[in-house]
Amino acid sequence: MSAQTVPPAPPDPYRSVAEQYVKLVLAVGQHDGDYVDAFYGPPEWLREAETAKKPLAAIDQQAAAVETELAAITAKPDPKDAEMWGLRRQYLTRQLAALRSRVAMLQGKRLTFDEESLALYDAIAPVKPVSEFEAVIAQLEAKLPGAGTLIERYDRFKQGFVIPTARIDRVFQEAIRGCRGRVPSLNLPLNERFTVEYVTNKSWSGYNWYQGDFRSLIQVNTDLPIYIDRAIDLACHEGYPGHHVYNALLEKNLVKDRGWIEYTVYPLFSPQSLIAEGTANYGIEVTFSKPDRLAFEREVLFPLAGLQAARAAEYYEVLDLVDRLSYAGNEAARQYLDGKIDRAATVAWLEKYAMYTKPRAEQRVKFIEQYRSYVINYNLGKDLVRAYVERKMGREKTPQRRWREFTALLSSPRLPSGLK
Repeated sequence: MSAQTVPPAPPDPYRSVAEQYVKLVLAVGQHDGDYVDAFYGPPEWLREAETAKKPLAAIDQQAAAVETELAAITAKPDPKDAEMWGLRRQYLTRQLAALRSRVAMLQGKRLTFDEESLALYDAIAPVKPVSEFEAVIAQLEAKLPGAGTLIERYDRFKQGFVIPTARIDRVFQEAIRGCRGRVPSLNLPLNERFTVEYVTNKSWSGYNWYQGDFRSLIQVNTDLPIYIDRAIDLACHEGYPGHHVYNALLEKNLVKDRGWIEYTVYPLFSPQSLIAEGTANYGIEVTFSKPDRLAFEREVLFPLAGLQAARAAEYYEVLDLVDRLSYAGNEAARQYLDGKIDRAATVAWLEKYAMYTKPRAEQRVKFIEQYRSYVINYNLGKDLVRAYVERKMGREKTPQRRWREFTALLSSPRLPSGLK
């Protein structure tokens, strides 16, 4: 019997737009060192961008032309795959708009905090009243009695949970193993892997630099003491099932399997970041239930760090309260970037309402100055992702269904506005 001839795949109607989009992102990266978070497309495209160093006005003009070209595409996708193609079109449309907004900012355009976050990340964080933070702080006051201000008492309390410098790598590596062991296969490529480095003089606590071919470099900042809870937080957020898994699944499912080359580049200041940070933070909860995490910390990480395992439950009771102050950081950034308070007042706000010690508050302000409204992607992103996954689960509230819906989100071009 003769073998049947497999018909060639139809041409990709978005290929030209996708290629131009990637090259535009690389062009913006020549003006903004933080803009290109990852690129593993054709190396010659990066060399071309570096050689040309296209002016910002020319980049914006070309991006406008690409938007017009994208809007004119009328090709209909296979009905069996229509949702993914529809998401792809929306993704390219919104990512191009965000690119043009970033270019405008680089040219001097001023936006309010909320205008900027909507333009870049397709979302606006809710405004939280001070009274909401004060109610949590009152509970912390009762939880942490003693001499000194609340932040001084909180700092003294946390000193008992610092990972000794000599043990940081051992604890972190064990946390990675713990996260990886609880993450199902997710159809990850067999050759996926990452390496870990310890760095200083950064405004962030951890960073994943995705390098393509299913590889990541994870950097952990050791400028300030690292508390025991950060081991799992960073291992999950940067590794499994966070940024490393997210990028590896996009490369496998969208770049390798579908040939969607726009995913070979990741512009940091774009809607993609809310999905990336939101899934990375929610992924911690998906991987570890609260009882499971407490047991793992008490039985494995606390002893490995040389800390008192008997105090693990007490520690997380306090952290659960502090976590409810997360949006205070957004309010600090909103007021600072909108010019309502100065730098010193922002540090003071973070100390009073977000429970940051002064060194950590100062580091956070450096982060706000560098990344601006990006701060919403962590807490608002997590809340939007959690609500979306829980809604998709319907009545089947099982870990298996949660992983299935979470993985589907990691592997898709869905936008923040598509989570609602």
